[in-house]
Amino acid sequence: MKNNNVFGKLFNKNVLNKIQRKIDLAVLNSKFDAVSFLSIRIITTVLVFIIVFSSFKYGYIWALIVSVIYYILFEKSLLNDKIKKREQKLNIEAIYFFEVLTLSLQTGRNLREAIMITTNAIDSELSKLFKEALRETTFGKSLTESLTDMQKKIPSDTVNNIILNLTQANLYGSSIIDDMYNQIDYLREKRRMEVKTIITKIPTKISIISVFFFIPLLLLIILGPVLLSYLG
Repeated sequence: MKNNNVFGKLFNKNVLNKIQRKIDLAVLNSKFDAVSFLSIRIITTVLVFIIVFSSFKYGYIWALIVSVIYYILFEKSLLNDKIKKREQKLNIEAIYFFEVLTLSLQTGRNLREAIMITTNAIDSELSKLFKEALRETTFGKSLTESLTDMQKKIPSDTVNNIILNLTQANLYGSSIIDDMYNQIDYLREKRRMEVKTIITKIPTKISIISVFFFIPLLLLIILGPVLLSYLG
């Protein structure tokens, strides 16, 4: 990674690699690199500090607190949260994608042909990643190398495990049909558990809403006549 601006010299190489890895996992074909991301975070943190410092009494205290919180949440909201959402999205897309891919393999086609058929039939982010991997093979890369590099752009361990199995099967010429169906069943079960978890959290969220909105309203209705009579 080239540090092509003045900020690039301020950051440790390990930090740059860590942030670049997160950027690749969070956004497909991002126009930002690690140096740009870290530079923007520093500049905006300084601006937040100045604004808070000049806007509030005891601004030097609030500016420090707000700036630290902003600095931490900047990476979390722009990278960590996006990585998690993208992982969930790819896990959902993977169920249908790998099911079609497995059916293509069952017809006797090799992995390259099966991927080509599947990517032409499905329009999704995962399909675009596989299509890009196929395109890279036209520039001299082997299919195994392209799929291995593609894993660096995928935040889902489950999807990456399936891709690893595909590359191993392609490399050694072994059958992977049964294992693919097992992986697809695992993805379905994982998705079912995620939905179940969301459903089980609904009563808790409703209870919290009730505490902040409905209970005060109920108390106002009950105590309203008493307050009116007291004021009268």
